[in-house]
Order: sequence, then structure tokens, then C-alpha cells
Amino acid sequence: MWRSSLFLASFWGHLARCYPAAGSSYQSTLGFERPDDWQKYVQSPAKNVVSPLAIVSNYTQGNITNVDGLLTGQSVTTLTRNSGDTIPTIVVDFGKNIVGFLSIQFDGAYNSTPGDPSVRLAFSETLEYLTNVSDFSRSDNQPDGQKTTPGSDQIAVKSDPYTWTDTHGCEFEDTKVCADGLHGFRYVKIYMDALPTDAPYTASYGSVSISSMSLNFTGFLGTPDTFTGWFQSSDEQLNQWWYDSVYTNDVCTDTFRENDTEPRGAYSPTLDGKLVLHDGAKRDRDPYVGDLAVSALTSYLSHNVPLAARNVLADLGDHQRSDGWIPPASINNYTLPLLDYPLWWVVCSYDLYMYTGDTEYITNYYPNIVKLLDTFYPSITNTTTQLLQKGLGVSDGYGDYAFLPRTGTVTYYNVLYVLALNHAASIATFLGGHDDDAYRWTARAENVSDAVNSNLFDTSVGAFWDGTCGSSPCATHAQDGNSIGIRSGVANQTTAISVLSYLSKAMARPYGNSFYDNEVLQESFSQRVYAFISYFEIDARFKTGLADSALDQIRRMYGWMAANEPGITAWEGIGPNGSKYEGAFTSLAHGWSTGIVPALTNNVLGVTPTGPGFSAYNIKPIPGDVQWAKGVIPTPKGPIKIYWDNSYKNQGVFFLTVSAPDGYNGTISVPVTNATVPVYVNSQLVSGGENERDIKVVLEGGYASLLVSGVGENTITVGYQQGGKRDL
Repeated sequence: MWRSSLFLASFWGHLARCYPAAGSSYQSTLGFERPDDWQKYVQSPAKNVVSPLAIVSNYTQGNITNVDGLLTGQSVTTLTRNSGDTIPTIVVDFGKNIVGFLSIQFDGAYNSTPGDPSVRLAFSETLEYLTNVSDFSRSDNQPDGQKTTPGSDQIAVKSDPYTWTDTHGCEFEDTKVCADGLHGFRYVKIYMDALPTDAPYTASYGSVSISSMSLNFTGFLGTPDTFTGWFQSSDEQLNQWWYDSVYTNDVCTDTFRENDTEPRGAYSPTLDGKLVLHDGAKRDRDPYVGDLAVSALTSYLSHNVPLAARNVLADLGDHQRSDGWIPPASINNYTLPLLDYPLWWVVCSYDLYMYTGDTEYITNYYPNIVKLLDTFYPSITNTTTQLLQKGLGVSDGYGDYAFLPRTGTVTYYNVLYVLALNHAASIATFLGGHDDDAYRWTARAENVSDAVNSNLFDTSVGAFWDGTCGSSPCATHAQDGNSIGIRSGVANQTTAISVLSYLSKAMARPYGNSFYDNEVLQESFSQRVYAFISYFEIDARFKTGLADSALDQIRRMYGWMAANEPGITAWEGIGPNGSKYEGAFTSLAHGWSTGIVPALTNNVLGVTPTGPGFSAYNIKPIPGDVQWAKGVIPTPKGPIKIYWDNSYKNQGVFFLTVSAPDGYNGTISVPVTNATVPVYVNSQLVSGGENERDIKVVLEGGYASLLVSGVGENTITVGYQQGGKRDL
């Protein structure tokens, strides 16, 4: 239980003396009497073979006997169709979004006419988009002459019992009775019908018997024993959404296989067979580096599988172009032209280094960072303004994470450039021997920051313009540039508060914050929410001290997704009125939308690395209205374990205990109401009175901060009673 029983006994005694009436309630609510029962929120299947949970009864039609046999596996379900009959149809619900290969145990089939009785399958993440064809098929993105399926999977059911497994390809003539293979879905529609184009191998009539069905789950099986990091708090909804997002990331963590990736030339032999973080479970099933800016953090903070992100980053680095540009993904033989994703590659490489301490990776790919930052981006920099300018060099036709129609000096590209430059400078410093690089990149980041503030800030609303339209700023403001402008340090505290105030006023929707404030660039942009970019706004709100608005944004956005189908998993994007922003095409299990995991762990729990592999770290809880939180943060040398309690903040009491691996050093910051509040470390007074220990405490911004070593456990208590300080 991460505590010193001797200290706690002393602590409870102090509390009883200070607050006699409340002593017993303190002891019952503070400390580790709260059970570590976070496992109840975990959404992973218990094993790789997953069985369906229910039959959607109002979709059942036609001549079917023992429809529930599909669920029990103890009796046979039979579908029978004669000429003129209603098509026998069953819709099976697996209870949540899953990913993998469906298997059906057929008990046999009979048909009096030529051809085997045919069953067709349609898959969907929601009932809303469930039809006779799947809500998305990889064939949808293939040229007509190369389509494998017409949107449904076809089965020519054999007369003898056997197990059919959904394998990509066709049973006959390379073009007839075809299936898509892997699917990401919640519902599967089973109906007895044959395609005319599959003749003479299938027929629409006869009978088919099914004894059971299941799914071979191919995502990361994130059962409780696999968690190396976890989070729990006083807010049950935040807890559940944290684990829902981990599960979302799990279904996107999978082996890269040729027939599973979304087409558009996404297959790459250099990734084949490797564990990767795909963008989505059913669609965008290819690893893009921008998504890793969120999904990799979720992975590092929950499971010990950094290889999934590292494999992607290394592969993209290995495909760096001669001018320094790094591809965003394997699509079209690594040629998809995006302007922002090479910068995300730097940011994600920094994150890998900081969260996992992978010195081998960062050393091997350091030359790629140099080439990217000192060759490619200078080639698209306006030497007069010092800003990146889309349209210079090769950049004119390049897109970004949402393929937005932006031109000129775009705020988002430039503030992301500042973030990448500063992260690269930190990498150079940590590695040693690269002082010139660190100095050059830091100086350039300062120049770009100054230029952004001078040229791209709209004083009329107190936020950054999106970019330029011709020679003037476009009359629109974007969530990405404004949020990352704060994250990168381009915006100072005053500007940050102004920006976030404007975003709250102009972009708040019942289902999150929109990514634009109007429709200047495209229709419905002011009604569209991306959880991906919203993460950076939420994080900026926490770091600016606006915890209540950060939590409100989380609750609106994740609450909306959790309350609507398919439930649990986080969506790629939300459209007007909370719809799926691209209809059935929308991926409803997307790793880039799992930012609640790092947002809550880094900010509410309060732990972030400041040295490679958490060799140095900051602990600064930002509670908002959360009363208590605890959890574990994995590091290469062992876990950082933390618990804090703010239940009695109205009485000026805050309690925090933390342990970290030996040899690690951290800065711990705890909230205080004013400089006279007593602060204790391991029951010895260090601030707010005569210091009993030689510990320097810095009071700033409503926090008391002090340095601690990673040896053993440190417990910090803050206590204040109106009318004077009191030894707790």
C-alpha cells in the first residue's frame, strides 16, 4: 500500500487534535482506506476468443429456429429460406467495439438446387449505419476493378460441419464468394442471400445451421494484469472514460498485416509483422505519426508496449527524404504530402525518449532531427517574417491532419514548429555534445514565437488568427494553433488566458469544443469537434490553471461519445449536433482521440517527466473539483506511485504521498492558499513556520514546490486553520 504506517498513525493523531469533530471522518476518507479497485473499469475482453453478448431482437426476421443458440453455443440455430420467403436475418451484438477475425461454426447446410446455400455478413460499429453492407469495407477505397467485396462478406456454406473464418480473399475464381477478412465492429448482420455474381457457387435458398460464432480478437489484450500504469479518482465518470480510452487504444494496437491495412497503397514490407499503433480499428488502419502525439502517450501510461510506437517512428525515420522531409505514414510508398506531421515526428520522438528513456532510438535518429529542422523547414520559411509559409518551396500542395484548405503563414504550423524546435533542443542537451544545435534551435524558436505574436495575433478577439488569406489574415480562428500556441510557450500566461477565454466563448458545444469558430474555410467547421486537437486545448487549460474549464470540456466531449453508440470507444471526429462527422465512414475507435488518458494522468494525478525515462519528474496535481486521485506511472526503473486527497480543501488541508524509484529526483508542487499555510514533509515542518528541515520551498502561483529524491516515500501535508497556523 505505498505508505508508512508509523507516519500515518502520527498523521491521524495530528488531525484528531486539530479537528476533533472531523478526525474520524478524515481517517475514513483520507489515505489508502480507499480500495484499489480500478480493475472494475477495464474494458478488455478476458481472452482473445470473444463471444457475442446479445441478439438484437427487433432485427430478427424470416424462418429461424432457436435464434439464441448463437449465444449459448449449446444448441443449433437454423436459417431456412424457400422461394418467396422473407430473407432470414439475425443481428448479433458483441456489446462493444471489437476488432479481429470472425469465426462461425456451421453445423451443416442443405439445398435442393445447384449451389451451396449462401450467407452474407454486414458489419457495423452502430445500429444507425447497419444495412445489408458493412459501414466500411476496405474495398470501398479500391478502384472498381480491384474491389474484393461489394461491402458484405459472402459465404458458400458447405453441407458438412466446419468452421469458417473470415479470411481476406475469394473462395472461387479469385472473384467469387469473397470476404474482407479483419473487421472492426460492434454488430454483425447475418442474412441468407446470394449475389447473382457468385453463381453458380451459391444459392439464396435452402437451410443453414450454425452452432456458434466468436471473434479472434487481434488488438492488444489489455486485461488488468497488463496495466503498468493506472488512474483512479473520486469522479467515477472520469475513471471510466480513462479506461474506455485505454481500450480504444488497445483495439488500435495490432500487428501490421498486408490485408488488414486500409488501402491507398498503405502496405509496407518494412512494417509487415511488426506491432504498431494504427490510427483506427476499422478505418485509417495504418499508423500515422500525428496520431501518435496522443495515442503513444496513452500507450506509455497504461501498458508496457512502447515498441508499438517505436516501430512506427523508426520506420518513418528510415524513409526520410533527401531534403529532410519525413513521411507521415506508409501510404502511397511513403509519399503522402503533409506539412505538419514531420514536426509531430520530432515531438513524438521526444515523447518516446522522455517516457521510456529509449536512448538507443534517440541517438540513432538524432541525425534525422537535424536534417529535418535544418534543411526542410528552412526551405519553406519566409526570410522576412521568419515564419513557415505554406506555398514556399515544395509545400504548396501539402495538407495536414485534417487536409484543411489553409495557405500562407498558418499559426498552427508555426507554433508546432516552435514546439518541435524546443523539444529538439532539449534532446540535444540531454544527449550532450550538441550544444550548438540546442542553441540554434532555441534561438530560432524564440524568433518564430516573436513573429507569431507580432503577425498572427488578433487583438479584437484576443486569440491567434488561423492564417493568411492573400496578404491579410483570414477572418477565422482555429483550436489547433491557439491551443498549441499555449503548449509551445508562444503565448505567455496573459495571452493564454485571453485565448482560452475566447475559445470557451466561441467554440463551446454540448459535445466538446469545435475546432473553428466560423465557416470561413468550410461549411460546418464551427460545429465539428476533434478529440485529437481538443486534447491540446484541455492540456493547455490545465497548465494555465483553468482546471474547471478543462474538466468541463472533458465531460462534454467524452460524456457525449460514451452516451452514444457504439459506447466506450472514442470517435475520430464529432459533427454537427453531435453526429458522426463523416457518417458511416467515421472511425468510432480512434487512438488519436484518447487524450483524456495523458490529460488526467499528467494534470489531475499530476505526474510528468522532465528527464529522459522519468529520470527527473514533476508532480503537480491540478485538482479542479476532483476530491482525490491516485495511480501508478510506469518508468524504466519502476513505478512512480502517488495518492493525493483534497477532500477538505475548504479547511485548507491537502495530503499527498508519493514514492519513486531510487535515483530519480522530482519536484513536487502542492496547492496552498497563502504563504502562511504550514507545509510538512514526512511530518516535519518545511514552510509556513520555522523550518525544521533544510528543504527549500518555493511559493508561487498558489503552489508550494520542493525538490525530493526518489529514495523511499515522501508524504506532504498542507494544513491551515482560520485564525492562525496549526501543527497538523
